[in-house]
Amino acid sequence: MKDQVPPALPHRHVAFDWGGVFTIGTFDGRSTQNVADRSGVPVERVRESYFRHVRQLEVGAWTLAQFWTVLQEEAGIPMPYGDFEELYLGSIVDNPPMYATLAALSQDVRVGLLSNNYPVVSDHLRRDPRFARFHQPVFSNELGHKKPSPESFAALEAAMGIPAAQVAFVDDVQENIDAANAAGFHGILYHHDHHAAFEATLAEWLNG
Repeated sequence: MKDQVPPALPHRHVAFDWGGVFTIGTFDGRSTQNVADRSGVPVERVRESYFRHVRQLEVGAWTLAQFWTVLQEEAGIPMPYGDFEELYLGSIVDNPPMYATLAALSQDVRVGLLSNNYPVVSDHLRRDPRFARFHQPVFSNELGHKKPSPESFAALEAAMGIPAAQVAFVDDVQENIDAANAAGFHGILYHHDHHAAFEATLAEWLNG
């Protein structure tokens, strides 16, 4: 009996960003507001320190605990790390329609993920059963590069195992869409207020 040849993958596939696509609003904005509300420290002071150093998280240079130690000292935030981690993870607000879209995709479609993300948060997401649908997710904090760098999109193409020209990339930031297009992907800009239009655009791409 001849060896069975596995069925060929369809011609087109899709990869997604996480924040602002599978979440509503920006994670950074919500988490810093939550820290300010809980601690009583003005949100402007929290954000000034947070955004000065958050790149260290995004490229995996610092642990979340190291990041929090710096914020505590700079902004004078009276909150232990354990409370911060719980609050940080609790700042994720899902975008249910996008998770519904993900679940409805044909199993023949390979689905990737490229996210500028943080230690602890990326581990938390990997434990979510819904993330089993993603083929080898790429997180900036594990890669050491963040979007819109060419290295990020090269890593996504390698993780997908499919030429970039056969993959749509969905993101909520135009700069990242431009970088995806430059890397050979088919960029689709997303906003949760226009989800139905996005679904039509994605279906057209996948069926094209």
